[in-house]
Amino acid sequence: MTTRGTGPGDRLDPAEPAGSSSPRAGRGSKMLGSRAVLVSSASTVLFFAAIAVVIVLAPGSEVVAERFFSPFHLEQSFFGTASTPSVAGAFLLNVEIFMISEVLILILALVIAVVRGIPGPVFFPFRMVAVAYTDLFRGVPLILVLYMIGFGVPGLGLGVVSYLPDVTYGIIALVLVYSAYVAEVYRAGIESVHESQNAAARSLGLSRWQSLRFVILPQAVRRVIPPLLNDFIGLQKDTALVSVLGSIEAARAAQIYGASQFNYASYVVAALLFVLITIPLARFTDRLIARDKRRREAGAVA
Repeated sequence: MTTRGTGPGDRLDPAEPAGSSSPRAGRGSKMLGSRAVLVSSASTVLFFAAIAVVIVLAPGSEVVAERFFSPFHLEQSFFGTASTPSVAGAFLLNVEIFMISEVLILILALVIAVVRGIPGPVFFPFRMVAVAYTDLFRGVPLILVLYMIGFGVPGLGLGVVSYLPDVTYGIIALVLVYSAYVAEVYRAGIESVHESQNAAARSLGLSRWQSLRFVILPQAVRRVIPPLLNDFIGLQKDTALVSVLGSIEAARAAQIYGASQFNYASYVVAALLFVLITIPLARFTDRLIARDKRRREAGAVA
């Protein structure tokens, strides 16, 4: 005996077994996905085509093309000439400054964040110094710190300290400023770890320092990796400011070429070199953020 439902939703297609997905539904989702790709592709092409038309039809487009995108000057500035330094070679100094500064910033910022979180009245002076440090160097522009360190310290006449290379003073200024920002990132990560984690570690017999080292800090550092990478993207770009002290890095090499040849293609070369470094790091940061989001959503479901 066959029983039929009374509503439209109760009717079953005899060609489709119950519990199986409809092929028509799959085809519909594929069509919607293909349509979305086509729409996004068309809008992207139209957007960039409109920008290209505006630039090409601008009255001074030929002058800009010659001054900024001349193939001859792009090649000359990249490799350098007998009288001008290579922008690509000078960019290696930016990379060196970035790598050294990054390591020092990670260490100093972590120390500042830990000191700021030490409880007890005995450590109040240390906490006060940590707070004053972060407030001071987050409030002063980096270029002013570069001037004060690069021209002030040599004027003190402190022996070896006053006769260091310009690059060293630039690294010191970068470390001082960025450590203040990164310390706050560390502190946010430390405070994001629930107090129950510390209580559980103390109940197992760990001291305050042991629970901080083995329980709190590993979780905090893992949580703040994406914002730390964002700070280091900014650090990579700010290495160009070290040129105010006289160091010939990519920005200064581009300036020298532009002043010598009366052409600005060298600035385009320097910008592209920075982009080649920052974009992969930015995409890696986005990937870490997405992975962390998936992990948290999976934990919430579980």
